[in-house]
Order: sequence, then structure tokens, then C-alpha cells
Amino acid sequence: MKRIKIPSSIQWLLIISIFFIVLMSALRIIEMNVFPKPALDIDHPMGRAFFLGLRYDLRIVSVAALVGFLLSLIPGLHPFKTKAGKKTAFIFWGIFSFLFVFFYIAGFGYFAYLGASLNASVLEYLQEDASFGMVMETYPVFWILLTLIAGTYLLHLFIRRSYRAIKKRWEASGNQTFSVAKKPRISVGIAYFLLLAFFIFGRLGQYPLRWSDAFTLGSDYASNMALNPFQSFFSTLQHSNVSYNKEAVKKAYPQLVDFLDIKNPDAEKLNYERIITPDTPSVQPPNVVVVICESFSYVKSSMSGNTLNPTPYFDSLSKQGLFFTHCFSPSVGTARGVWAVVTGLPDVERNSTSSRNPGAVNQHTMINAFKNYDKSYYIGGSLSWANIRGLLENNIPGLKTIEQPDYDAPKINVWGVSDKHIFERANQDFAQKKGPFFAIIQTADNHRPYTIPEDDKDSFKLVNIPEKEVLANGYTSLAELNAFRYTDYCYRHFIEAAKKEAYFKNTIFVFVGDHGTKGDASKYYPDAWNNGSLVNMHIPLLFYAPGLIQPEQINSYASQVDLLPTVLGLAKLPYKNTTMGRDLMSPHMRENPDHNGVFIYDPSNITIGLIQDSLYYFYDVDRQQKPKVFNMFNNNPVKLTDSIKNHYESLINALYQTDKYMILNNKVH
Repeated sequence: MKRIKIPSSIQWLLIISIFFIVLMSALRIIEMNVFPKPALDIDHPMGRAFFLGLRYDLRIVSVAALVGFLLSLIPGLHPFKTKAGKKTAFIFWGIFSFLFVFFYIAGFGYFAYLGASLNASVLEYLQEDASFGMVMETYPVFWILLTLIAGTYLLHLFIRRSYRAIKKRWEASGNQTFSVAKKPRISVGIAYFLLLAFFIFGRLGQYPLRWSDAFTLGSDYASNMALNPFQSFFSTLQHSNVSYNKEAVKKAYPQLVDFLDIKNPDAEKLNYERIITPDTPSVQPPNVVVVICESFSYVKSSMSGNTLNPTPYFDSLSKQGLFFTHCFSPSVGTARGVWAVVTGLPDVERNSTSSRNPGAVNQHTMINAFKNYDKSYYIGGSLSWANIRGLLENNIPGLKTIEQPDYDAPKINVWGVSDKHIFERANQDFAQKKGPFFAIIQTADNHRPYTIPEDDKDSFKLVNIPEKEVLANGYTSLAELNAFRYTDYCYRHFIEAAKKEAYFKNTIFVFVGDHGTKGDASKYYPDAWNNGSLVNMHIPLLFYAPGLIQPEQINSYASQVDLLPTVLGLAKLPYKNTTMGRDLMSPHMRENPDHNGVFIYDPSNITIGLIQDSLYYFYDVDRQQKPKVFNMFNNNPVKLTDSIKNHYESLINALYQTDKYMILNNKVH
């Protein structure tokens, strides 16, 4: 059997890579022993954390090896053929060695000080004068510098010696390793490149290995042990400017005490906790099913009076339940919508989304107030999207996730299986539950590419309406209209099937849009909805439970962040609230209309605002332009007194500053 000859440059890179992988694994074992598991995690198995950490290590080493490999392909920079190539390779690996030792020293020190993986928030300490003094007084700086120098030297010494060993073998073989035939050499190079690409991507599948995968391990300690300091630092680097001004938060606190109805205020400790105990606790706790409806734009629905009547079934449900006509997502985007529902906080992340921010992944969610409930999350595709998996599995113990491979149904597009099949699977599961359950179903068919499954085209009839009429009613295309109609078809299929099951009579179904969508709303709404982008955030919110909830249409303002406290109130369950969300049916909200209001963050225009009374007042975060104000119900010019203007300015800033603080401090207690 003919032996495959591996070019010398690749041989050298393989030796270096294996060495660093072994070293990183050894350092992880050392870290686990230096920082033993806390009592809370004493029985938590660490095998998955170690294996996941190995994959993160492979990614970092493969990135470095890829750079070395690409450099070797440049004429004149081959490390074994030219002096310039040898010098360049030694400089590159010298820098990598220095960074390797530096990051691991910083990582060990950061964990020792804060009990968490190194992240980009460490950069904030560099801007504080007190930090240098704290480091000098707290850490053995001399020994740290000595370790940095000695470690870099030893690593580079190994790299040089491995280079000499391979070159010696090459010279002993009569330079044959450089004489590999062109075709085999190209084949080996391609195979090596693909191997590195696979390790960098991190898994087989649609989505790459993400930092948030570490937070599916069910233990903060295991998550921190899995992440190496490179992965944790660079994953958080794009979020390093996400911070808050604590003095501004404290200044805003008195306003939030009234707005959130905090009974035991403490401005120093910034206490936002509200312990809610129902007067008459539920004897038979109801099941709760939350349906997060993709792109459920209110103006495009039948409930708005849209003459195309695209959602007649949902319109009929809204008349049988507790229906909020003026509900808004606090921002735009599915990831932001899911975040707001689960955490009770608006997502004001500027560069990305809060679900992608490792510093915000630890959140207290009121879902955990459903004690002794079976909890599940249904999605047609993968939860790796937008790092939602980390948000959910890190904060909801025992959560069962049902994703694309778990359905006995075909994948219809990039979003996975159809909504109809998600609902069918969910209904089958719910019918078999023995105790109370809480479930979230996330839909996706009302999203480009607007796929209607082939097996539904007989029972669901497409419409063909002139484009002019489609556009005039808020839609951007006929395909969008039919997809919107198909979602209504799926809701009917789900609820009618659920009515046949025993669980239906003791279940609260909650339907909420993840966000609205763009479109011309001028036929139905005043200018505020188009010019203020509110059409992108106006969504339905329905609590449907015949026999449990009295039907009522409520026209006061509501937000996604209010969903969990409201459904907990309807279920008559005790809970702790530390978020921006409020029970919309509580006396505080129903008897004090002046407390009603919705905070809005528009990530496209970087504006923050407040919908309250009959106005929408907003301004850009950087204050480069004058504030804008629109009347919500007509196009009449708005003239504000100084006191009203100051009220809006002050409350908007208070909500914004507090929300930024809460995102990073609403930890699981």
C-alpha cells in the first residue's frame, strides 16, 4: 500500500496543533482542580463540558493553523523553502505563543476574581484609574510577568525544535518531502484545508458551534470550564460597549418605583423585586401554551379591519378571549421578540441582539414560576439560531426542546418543518401529559420565502388579488398575503384539534406576534404608524381560554414584556418579578391609566421612545436630532408644554437606563 506523503509545512502545522490541543486540555483539567465545583454543582458530570471545550480548543488552534497554512502558500513564504518564510512563520507563532500565555494567565486571574470566564468586559477596567492599583495590590505582578515571559519562551522553543526535527528528516531523506508530486500535494492541501474549516465551523449542520452551546450544559460552572479564554473573550468583544451608567440608573429609580409598582423600594441596592401572591390561589393550575407568531403584523390582520380579511379564524378567537388591540413588540426582529417574551426586558442591544451577548445569557425568567410544570419549546428548525438555545436551556431547568429532527415531517425550507406539523406534534404531546405543562410554540411560515407546503395546497386555497390592492392593504407581495392567510389556517387546525382533547378545558392559550412588518398602513392608521415605524412593532396579544377567562377587548397599551406576569396572574400563581413586565390585569394597571405606557427601541434608526396617552414620543439615542412626536389616533399637529415634554424625556431615559442595567443584572436567583 502506497504511503501518502505529507508536505513538510503541513507536518509541522499538525505537530504544533496537536501540541497546543493537548496543552489546552491539560490546562482545563488544571483549572477544574484549582477551581473545584461549587456545592450546587457537586454532582454535575463534567464529561460533556470537557468534550465541548475540546471543540472550542480545536477551533482556536485551527484558526492559527489556517493562517500558518495560507502563509505557506504564498510564493517566497514557505517556511522550509525560504529564509523569509522561516522568519515569518517564527514571528507568527511567536505572537501566537505570547497571546496564548497572556490569555490563559488573564483567564485564570479573571476566574479567580469573578468566578466567570474571561470576557470583553475586562476592557472596561482598563479605563478606570483604580484598576491598575487594584491589580498591583491584589496580584503577584512580578510572577505573572515572569510566567508570561517564560511561558512564551518555552512554547516558542518547542515550535523551533519541532521545525528543526522536520527539517532534519527532510534533509536525511534527500529533500524528498519537498518533491511530492503536484497532484497528491494539492489533494493533501485541500484535505488539510477542509479539515481546518470543519474544526473552525465546529459541527455538522446548518449552524456553527457557538459560545452559547456552553450554556446548554445546565451549570454555570460547567459552562465556564468549557469555554477557553480566547472563545469567551472574542465572543463577547462585539458586546464590550454594552454597559450602563449606575448613577443614571439610581437617578431614574424613583420614577420606576411608581411605574413598576415596587412595594419595597431600595435605591441603593436597586431593588426591582415584586413578590406577587394571588388572593385566591389556583386549585387546579391551568396549562399554558404560548404561541409566538412569526411576523404577525396587526395592520395586516382581520382584527384591524383589513378588507382582505386574511385572518378570519384568529379574528373569531379574539372575540372569545382577552384581546389587547394596542400591543407592541418593544423592538423589531424575531430574536428580540423571543428575548422580550422570555426575559420580560426590551432588547436595546445596539450592535447585535442580547440573546447573542454572553454577558446577558444568565436571566431570571418568570417561566420558572410555573413550578412542577412540564416545560417545552417547539420550533420547526433549530434553536441554535441567534443563540436562543443558550438563553433557554441556561435559564429554564428541565426544559424539553423539540426541533427539526424530532418531527416526523419533511423540511420545507430553511426554517424547518411547516407550522402545521409543529402544531400537530405539540397537540399530540399535550394530549398525553399527566400533569400541568407550560409550552412555547414558535412559528415561522409567515416569513420569507413564504412556503406553502405541497400537502396543504388542496385544503388551503391560494388567492390571486391584483398587486395594487395587495399593496394598498399593507402587504408587500401576494406571496406574503397568502403566507399570512396560511398562518390563520394553521391556527384553526391547531385549536380545532386541541378542542377534541381533554387538556383543552384547563389550558390558557396565549398568541403574540414576535414583531410587526413593514408595509403601507396609511389606509388604516395615522402617520405615526408609518413615519414612526410603529407598524413594524404593532402586534396582537390574545389570552384565549373559554371557561377560564371572560372575553374582553382592551384598548390600553401592552407590550411583549407584559406577557408572562399577565398569564401568571390569570393562572392565579405566585411569582417573583424583577423585570420591566407588568400584569396588565392588575389593579395597578387597570385603575391607573397614567401608569400605562410602552417603551420602544427601534434598532434600525437607533431611537428610543414611549407610547403613552395618545402620543408616541421618541428621539435618537445619540441625540443628533430633535425629538419627534406623533399623535397615535389622528394626524393633528402635536404641541407639547414643557412639563409634558419633560415627562416624556425623563421617563424614556429612565426606562432606557434601567433596562440596560437589568439586561446585565437580572441574574437567576
